Amino acid sequence: MKISILGGGGFLGRKIAARLAKDGTLGGHPVTGLTLFDIAEPSRPAAGFPVASLAGDIVTLPDSAIPEGTDVVFHLAAVVSAQAEADYDLGRRVNLRGTDAVIDRCRALVAAGGKPPRVVFTSSIASFSGSQNVTVADNTRQVPGNSYGAQKAAAELILADASRRGFLDAVSLRLPTVIVRPGRPNKAASSFFSAIVREPLLGLDAELPVADDFAVWVCSPRRALDWLLHAAVMDTGKMGLDRSIDPPGISTTVAHLLQALEDVAPGAASHVKRVEDRAIAAIVSTWPPAFEALHARTLGFSAHEPVLDVIRAFIEDDLAATRAERGL
Repeated sequence: MKISILGGGGFLGRKIAARLAKDGTLGGHPVTGLTLFDIAEPSRPAAGFPVASLAGDIVTLPDSAIPEGTDVVFHLAAVVSAQAEADYDLGRRVNLRGTDAVIDRCRALVAAGGKPPRVVFTSSIASFSGSQNVTVADNTRQVPGNSYGAQKAAAELILADASRRGFLDAVSLRLPTVIVRPGRPNKAASSFFSAIVREPLLGLDAELPVADDFAVWVCSPRRALDWLLHAAVMDTGKMGLDRSIDPPGISTTVAHLLQALEDVAPGAASHVKRVEDRAIAAIVSTWPPAFEALHARTLGFSAHEPVLDVIRAFIEDDLAATRAERGL
């Protein structure tokens, strides 16, 4: 099985690559080659199969990013929420035209006699909007309240149409806010949800731009990784024209998250400082805090663990590496 990861330098891309390198298989099939692509050349994990790494612009996607014979493409490359809102041109360019480039490359492979690759696309709950008391059903229409969400929703549609046309075989996962992300804060509007756990565990202060009773739909990196790998090998025959899935995350409030942090690391929550940020609050307040996610369960997507386990998993999986990366 040949696999490409677009956005292979991001934290989910690195986790997928590491898991593939460790297991040597995907869905019971041996991995025979892995290609990592990002705007800067991603690091290559030690693996028992060939690993290629290259840098470039996804809008002018080189053929080598999705080589002939590729079976699975993880399309993770994106301009994230607050950055896409602040830079409309950049968000449209990467999130829409970049997805067009992925489709065009898959079309070329099929036109040359190849099999349509499975394309696993990371969409987002930002493609919906709703108040804090909304629970989103699986058949809810997407009405984004921000440019990032609109771009993700549009990308879902063109990927679904490309699947209908036989150019590829798409599964779009509308990921919850992923916490706790390792490394450093990024330009996502949701970055603070990770920061208010990660930074205190590093002994650093973090700013909280929303109220303590603010609710959010989240998932752990462990669960996101499991969902992405499942989407790569699941039977899409039951999905029909609709290739988008709301995975079964968990709804929590800032207060609950901070209490869990305090339970795991007493005193850590004192590093969280309440600092209002109306621009960030305006973006995240349009994201629904809960989803039914019933359809995902029928398709084999694993249920989520409690918030306490999310924090413990970060400590076990990523805290030491994050501390080393940041020179702490």
